[in-house]
Amino acid sequence: MIGYIEKYFCNYSSSVLAILVMLVLHAQHSIAQTPGEQLLNYNKRALTEKIYLHTDRNTYLSGDVIWFKLYIVDGTNHQPLNLSRVAYVEVLNDADQPVIRGKIAVNKGHGNGSFTLPYPTISGRYRVRAYTSWMKNFSADYYFHTAIDVINPAEAVSHVATASAASAYDVQFFPEGGSLVQGITSKVAFKLTDQWGRGVTGKGEILNQQGKRVATFESQHLGMGFFELTPASTQDLYTAVVQIGSIRIRKELPAAQAQGIALRLIDESPTQLRMVVQTGNTELVEPVLLLQHTRQHPPTLTSGQLVNGQAEFWVDKQKLPEGISHFTVFNAAAQPVCERLYFKAPQHTLRLKAATTTRVYGSRQRVIVDIHTTAPAGQSEPANVSIAAYRVDSLTSGNPTASIDNYLWLTSDLRGWIEQPEYYFTGTTAATAAADNLMLTQGWSRFTWQDVPTSSKPTVVYLPEQTGHLLQGTVLKRGTDEPSSNITVYLASPDKVKRLYNSVSKIDGSVLFEMEDFYGPREVVVQPNNSVDSTYYVVLKDPFSLQYSTNYSAKRVSLTPRMIDLRRDYVAQQVTAALPLVSQIHYRWPEIDSTAFYGKPDHSYQLDKYVRFKTMEEVMREYIRGVQVRNRKGKFRYMLYNHVDNTLFKENPLVIVDGVPMFDLNAVIAIDPLKIKQIDVVTARYFQGNTAYNGIVSYSTYQGDLQGVALDAHALLQTYDGLQYQREFYSPRYDTNQTKQSRLPDFRNLLYWNPEVVTGSDGKQEVEFYTSDQPGTYRVVVQGLSTNGLAGSTSYTFEVKKPL
Repeated sequence: MIGYIEKYFCNYSSSVLAILVMLVLHAQHSIAQTPGEQLLNYNKRALTEKIYLHTDRNTYLSGDVIWFKLYIVDGTNHQPLNLSRVAYVEVLNDADQPVIRGKIAVNKGHGNGSFTLPYPTISGRYRVRAYTSWMKNFSADYYFHTAIDVINPAEAVSHVATASAASAYDVQFFPEGGSLVQGITSKVAFKLTDQWGRGVTGKGEILNQQGKRVATFESQHLGMGFFELTPASTQDLYTAVVQIGSIRIRKELPAAQAQGIALRLIDESPTQLRMVVQTGNTELVEPVLLLQHTRQHPPTLTSGQLVNGQAEFWVDKQKLPEGISHFTVFNAAAQPVCERLYFKAPQHTLRLKAATTTRVYGSRQRVIVDIHTTAPAGQSEPANVSIAAYRVDSLTSGNPTASIDNYLWLTSDLRGWIEQPEYYFTGTTAATAAADNLMLTQGWSRFTWQDVPTSSKPTVVYLPEQTGHLLQGTVLKRGTDEPSSNITVYLASPDKVKRLYNSVSKIDGSVLFEMEDFYGPREVVVQPNNSVDSTYYVVLKDPFSLQYSTNYSAKRVSLTPRMIDLRRDYVAQQVTAALPLVSQIHYRWPEIDSTAFYGKPDHSYQLDKYVRFKTMEEVMREYIRGVQVRNRKGKFRYMLYNHVDNTLFKENPLVIVDGVPMFDLNAVIAIDPLKIKQIDVVTARYFQGNTAYNGIVSYSTYQGDLQGVALDAHALLQTYDGLQYQREFYSPRYDTNQTKQSRLPDFRNLLYWNPEVVTGSDGKQEVEFYTSDQPGTYRVVVQGLSTNGLAGSTSYTFEVKKPL
């Protein structure tokens, strides 16, 4: 796996390394690796997956279905990444407890699924998060997070957090570059938020220890802004007095450092950035390095010289990659001393257009949405998009819908929740200034420099699931519960399609099963060969992540929809759920290989074609060629004929019933033959992974459910959820007079959901659906991704009016 990652990130410029070597020689410092080399090696070790989830809406009633689409891309170019075939999606409450969760099949970077919210679900704001097995090797801050609101009509809909007036607000200060330095004028950014993390308007002043005002400030966009401050000394402490409405808050600023380096980013012109590096020691003359990188694109390193305590770097904005760029200043010892972020609004996005033939419809009318995807230059760009059409009312207006382009370019690379991210993409002067304040306050989340310098390869705890779900477990010794190594463990699920998985435990007792084509909630049987040694047992691990982001909180908000909307939507939900076609849940069954894991057997016997015997021993002796039944001191064993070298295997073959291994052949002989439909025999040595079987004897019952066959008392029998079956979205058609005049009510608020709309080579595609009997404003939201990594989103509204 590590070799794959290294190969994936090997396209870096040799000129960067050459510059690093020259700088290090110039600085006359002997170090193992330069900062650029460390970053390059880190990128090779830490392949970044980004995952985005598009929900059909942002507000639901308790009992509603949440529909969603998954996009998985590489962190560098945002192209669909075919590394993981499974994604984990959870709905968490404000205590990080899962309300519902599922494993979603992914193919070539795309997947989709649905959740039915349990009834009742407490009203409030919930967090939906998504991640892959590979992403579990890194911080939970990297997982995708979005907020949804859930309303339970049976309870009060207003949930207002109780807090004192002052504690209802949070005031934070962020010196540019990381810290204040004595005697150096620095920009200090601030952020004012309410109890739900939303920006609020405020103003204030900065007082020194003598109570003298040294600076004033006023918030600009969403509670953010900045002021300038020159600390006189490390002993001089500064206090901010902040006025938010009628509330006054006092908070101390971070103390200044006596010695250090400060960084100042100045947006000098439409084409140039000026980076000013300053130190309080004006006599210091030494080289400094400026390292710039954007996501995992090749870094750029520039050398400078501190003269009279200052060095300047000029950056060509036109050469900066789009998105968030990271600037880090290193001293002569190649140690990071200050950092800064800069956001360049992307222009290379997917241009998405969605339009209908008219903006006003009647009830039960056909709606055709024309979708067109183009590249920035205007040429057609094939893409994979998802589309939702839902009614807009007071229930859906309080929580804006996220978009894939905003997420990939901005919010996925910042800490915590970003309010109104679409604003920073508008390109206005005010938006550019607001984006810079955001860079100063939200910080960098993809890695910290403490993780970078290590030259050793990381310990990969969680492998990418490249072919199917990976199920982990631990083999323990009975009595002591100590992990046990070198124990072969078998996992099977009773079924007509025979799938058997095995794994040999490692020194820590861990076993790993690669569960290809494992769908739905199933019973699994996990066991070692208890006929050899029954002193071991197996415990399965929960595959869902136990890490939780501390920078993203699904804070409960005040939900106050209009009662008329709440009553109408609740009635609509109940009526829609009661309709015959809607209440029937239909699934799209995956195409899986129905061949048994051992392939075509050498012999196969359909027992209904033979005279039925009363005992299994008679069946085996009379009909089954290649298998000799032996009974020694009341213990049965099979001796299988090996057709490869015309000999008999001395050890028992693998014996399975509906795919489940049976190590006690006396229990197999005791099976009622009338329960067995078919017997397959493989008369040769069969290899599965590191395990070899002396042939195979496979019994199949009529229903594939063991038909009451007794399992070993020491075997683990557990219900386990595999990949989620894809539920089909129901959208009625009113294309005949009979259906249009039907007396069955249609109160759907969600008119349409389609997670898999693919535009052709001309970039065009159309979808159609029908309006319901619910008048109002409806929003069409389309989001998607091209194969070249262009992401885009758009929305469109139309009206449905009552017939005159």
